[in-house]
Amino acid sequence: MTRSPIYVAIDTPDMARAKDLVARVRHHVGGIKLGLEFFSAHGQAGVREMAALDLPIFLDLKLHDIPNTVAKAVQALNGLRPAILTVHAAGGLAMMEDAKAAAPAGTRVVAVTVLTSLDSDDLGSIGVAPDPHAQVERLTLLARQAGLDGVVCSGNEVKAVKKLWPQGFFVVPGIRPANGNGVADQKRVMTPRQALDQGASILVIGRPITQAEDPDLAARSIEATL
Repeated sequence: MTRSPIYVAIDTPDMARAKDLVARVRHHVGGIKLGLEFFSAHGQAGVREMAALDLPIFLDLKLHDIPNTVAKAVQALNGLRPAILTVHAAGGLAMMEDAKAAAPAGTRVVAVTVLTSLDSDDLGSIGVAPDPHAQVERLTLLARQAGLDGVVCSGNEVKAVKKLWPQGFFVVPGIRPANGNGVADQKRVMTPRQALDQGASILVIGRPITQAEDPDLAARSIEATL
């Protein structure tokens, strides 16, 4: 891997702050993750502004709708040519197949399995078997069958899904440094070094970097553990 495996999560509607954060950490991260908050505030024009900073873009929109709608949404995003684009594995086989078919050749389409904010109780409350590990494995096999490039899962499951899919591309959020202060709204977390050792392809890290007093120092400190 030529770039750092760290993708910094820029979850802010403030464009000036987003650009400043990236400018400060750009030499110690491998890419930028832009999610719903940023996209809702700035749309495709904002993504293009961030792409001009010359780091790969992970567009984390977690698309989830009927297959035709998701395919057309992916097509509408093709001009952005993101390095990574997310859909929800829970959308089903046909939806994932159509999303991949609609994506440009250079974009990795990865499926979100179980959000890292959910635990067994949360899964049970929505009618899903209350075992995050089993659900992640089930959805990983479905994403592989659909021809996607990989999945998003917590560090707790990445070793198991890599065994199921040795050539898969694994995005691991819920990353917290060993000296971090709490997990916020994440419930299934892991340190950066642990996640890489378990098989992560890239690490999505937000608040430990972006809310640090010195984001550059925070990014450098995390990178040093890798």
